[in-house]
Amino acid sequence: MLYDHDFVFVGYRGVDGSSVLDCPEVVEALKNCGDDLLSEESLKNIANEWKTSTDHFKSQGIDINGYTIPEVIEDLEVVRKAFRYEKVNLLSESYGTRIAYIYGLLHPEKIHRSVMVSANPPGRFIYDPQMTDELIRHYSDLWSKDSLMKNESSDLAGTMRKVLNNLPRRWFFFSINPGKVRVTTHALLAHRNTAAQVFDTYVAADKGDDSGLAMMSLAFDYTFPSMMVFGDLAAKAVSADLNYYKKIPGVDKDNNKILGAPFNDMLWGTLKYGSFPIEMIPDSLQTLRNSDTETLIISGSVDFSTPPQYAKEFLPYLKNGKRILLSEFGHVGDLRYLRQQMSDQIITDYFNTGIVNESNIEYVPLNFHVSWGFPLIFKVAIGAVVTIIIAILVVIFWLIKKIRRKRIISL
Repeated sequence: MLYDHDFVFVGYRGVDGSSVLDCPEVVEALKNCGDDLLSEESLKNIANEWKTSTDHFKSQGIDINGYTIPEVIEDLEVVRKAFRYEKVNLLSESYGTRIAYIYGLLHPEKIHRSVMVSANPPGRFIYDPQMTDELIRHYSDLWSKDSLMKNESSDLAGTMRKVLNNLPRRWFFFSINPGKVRVTTHALLAHRNTAAQVFDTYVAADKGDDSGLAMMSLAFDYTFPSMMVFGDLAAKAVSADLNYYKKIPGVDKDNNKILGAPFNDMLWGTLKYGSFPIEMIPDSLQTLRNSDTETLIISGSVDFSTPPQYAKEFLPYLKNGKRILLSEFGHVGDLRYLRQQMSDQIITDYFNTGIVNESNIEYVPLNFHVSWGFPLIFKVAIGAVVTIIIAILVVIFWLIKKIRRKRIISL
């Protein structure tokens, strides 16, 4: 935790309030999407369920337009006034950095300093497939410097491209959904430890072991539906960045891509077949504008969710902005907790002094070695389940045999 500061959390309307924008219909459509989550048929079905969910909100008297970023900022202002803070420091992460940026535009006189961890400028709720592939290539270069890893795959990016272009549909009795594998891959690349798991899985698949891919496909149903409140996600993202998405039709149709940006298809691609009925936030808040707020951006060099290029987009508009790039760190989880004491010290020093103290920054080299990869974990899990089933059957057989023996003796 940060030193010498009050720390106030304010729940998001639509997530933590009396009205939660759950979309169970969308969740079910994501789970039960047929053979491929990202197929046209699946995306059309998900689009239909978005409409079902929004109709449900209307029947409950919920006004979706009341759950956009400016409304969240006014909630923050209510709390600031209640605590009688003249000015506040803002600590924001990922999506929250957009709120912090717009907060600075709407109420600049109320902000002392702002720290953005994994900054997300306007337009960047939409993923950039080119940046994703560039980061995979960057990882591939780092991989090739590890002699042991290079023996496993001489070209990591090439291995991923090959596997993704030839994704199997089954591993023994387990189906493999290509779209779910792609989306799970995109998500797990955000942090360096899970990225290593992804690379281990793809190298194994290239050698003929698809068990890790099967696990990633199966894991989608148990992780993604609970990762976010989908109605809240749509309300805030669509109202802020829809106009950017309209400008890049077909951006994911590049056949030469490695992974691209499968999150775009899952979260934005459905808008090709339907709409989310929400008003856009003011034009002045949808684009980058000059801000005088004292701001520090902390970003990671291998962050797939908010690539380091995003900070470069922000800085020219932050007249009092500074940036720290942590080499070989990923998204928020890495930046805040890989070396938490270091992270807390950087943030606290900046809030207290406005000075960026880089003297305590520690380089933490990547480690691609995985002791328990997805292929091994999945096989062990299956083995454990099979062992338990066999044990139960043995016990049942023994009990039946014992009961029969007693009956014979009693006769």
